[in-house]
Amino acid sequence: MPARRLPAGRVLFAQGQTPTAFYMVEDGEIEARFAALDGRMSVLEHVRAPRLFGLAAFISGKPSRYEAAAVSDSRVRVIGEPAYRVLMDDWPGFARALMREFAQRFEGNLKLLEAARHLSASERLTVALRQLVNERAGPPDAEGWRELQATQAELAQLAHLSRQTINQLLRTGQDEGRLRLRYGRIALRP
Repeated sequence: MPARRLPAGRVLFAQGQTPTAFYMVEDGEIEARFAALDGRMSVLEHVRAPRLFGLAAFISGKPSRYEAAAVSDSRVRVIGEPAYRVLMDDWPGFARALMREFAQRFEGNLKLLEAARHLSASERLTVALRQLVNERAGPPDAEGWRELQATQAELAQLAHLSRQTINQLLRTGQDEGRLRLRYGRIALRP
């Protein structure tokens, strides 16, 4: 499985492209995002090591529904058809791990769909924060707080809210003692 280095900002595969491989993040961070007809981007998730991505389009042989771009300088492993066959046929645990990955993604997508259709702004922010905690928060400190690095713009994209609304909701969460805010960082108790 060859490694590929991506500088920050480089697109690994484009929305609509039919991939010949899927990928595993070894180092750095990859952003999976949609482009709307008007050019606006909606972030699906931030993928960090050792997560897989690009699975659905590769396995189905259909064009990707999103693009993948490096948020920071990154390194990914390229898993093409020959490696995929070996992993599926010769490594029994790989198929189970792949099914677990698909199940987690499906559950995450259901939560996003529910949030988009039925949740208030505050609830959508909570869903976005939980997603980021699962993806990138450090371990809990002695008091149970978990800290993560995130910008208001990033939270706005994930929650499908304005940055101003995110700012208000974060301040309210801090005032109520549910969040701790520092520049570019948020701490919360899951």
